[in-house]
Amino acid sequence: MFRDIPYLDLVTDDPQSVIGYLSDQLAFAPAARAADADRQALALRNGPVTIVVSSPVGAHGPYAKHLDRHGAGIIDVPMTSTDLDADVRRLVRSATPMLPAPAGAARAAGFGPVVHTLLPVGADPLPPGLSWTYLPEQPASRGALDIQALDHIAVCLPGGTLQQTADHYADAFGLPRYSSEYIEVGAQAMDSVVVRSPSGAITFTLIEPDLSHAPGQIDEFLDRHAGAGVQHLAFLVDDIVTAVRQGRDAGISFLTPPGVYYETLLERVTSLRDRIADLRDTGVLADCDEWGYLLQIFTRSPYPRRTLFYELIQRNDARGFGSANIRALYEAVERERQRESTRTR
Repeated sequence: MFRDIPYLDLVTDDPQSVIGYLSDQLAFAPAARAADADRQALALRNGPVTIVVSSPVGAHGPYAKHLDRHGAGIIDVPMTSTDLDADVRRLVRSATPMLPAPAGAARAAGFGPVVHTLLPVGADPLPPGLSWTYLPEQPASRGALDIQALDHIAVCLPGGTLQQTADHYADAFGLPRYSSEYIEVGAQAMDSVVVRSPSGAITFTLIEPDLSHAPGQIDEFLDRHAGAGVQHLAFLVDDIVTAVRQGRDAGISFLTPPGVYYETLLERVTSLRDRIADLRDTGVLADCDEWGYLLQIFTRSPYPRRTLFYELIQRNDARGFGSANIRALYEAVERERQRESTRTR
């Protein structure tokens, strides 16, 4: 059974810029470094979340090839297993392509170019097969941006592949369906399915465009990324309003919802009456379910092809994913897409 995600591998040809963003804006601290024939790697940590920033060595290895085709983004989403042999057998029975892997690990094909390195629970939570040099621990620079967990990973898929992909992650990886949502915004539409591990520590929000509608932001991601890939990483925080204010001061650029959003918010989340001013000031979205409410906000992508962005999310007992906010996010990203299109004409 797959239990959690020990790290994420982010490939870039501009490691200085990516490391600077993660360190200065999101308060990640360097933890270890390594290199091999294909890449140089620096692991950065914020709380329990580790992102390994990998940059290619030479022009012909797998990291260089990924960058040429897909741009900067997530190349590996590893998972730990309580019984690696049994999980590998299930993957093989499900006809999941298995790839070469270092000793003591396995590696399975995922979505698009993204792979899943599979490690036994208790293994070093860094990419295997490298000789890591650990760096002195550094104190967090901004306590309010301390990340509590990797809440979920959003994945864009080509239209028509969502249901098959969700079924595959349920059958092959043991990540059953958790929820689903269909959203129409103007002439565009998207469909999504959330799959989650029994531990709750591995959650993928799988998204596809509805091909019967006009092309939109999901289609543009698929074009920029040349296929399926990780659209955003969602980080759980304790105090999102303070985190956003400090993040803005540090230079994070956030997406903002339409102004009318806050005029109707109290109709959905009546318990937030005393917080509306703070939410409006910071651009934080809010939603509720039968268990509680959640607050969330999304950054603009800091990468050249706009292939990856980040989310901050605060949960007050809510178990959902802000289904009422998907429309607001879609609209905010759509406005950003249209502005970008206008600037490049």
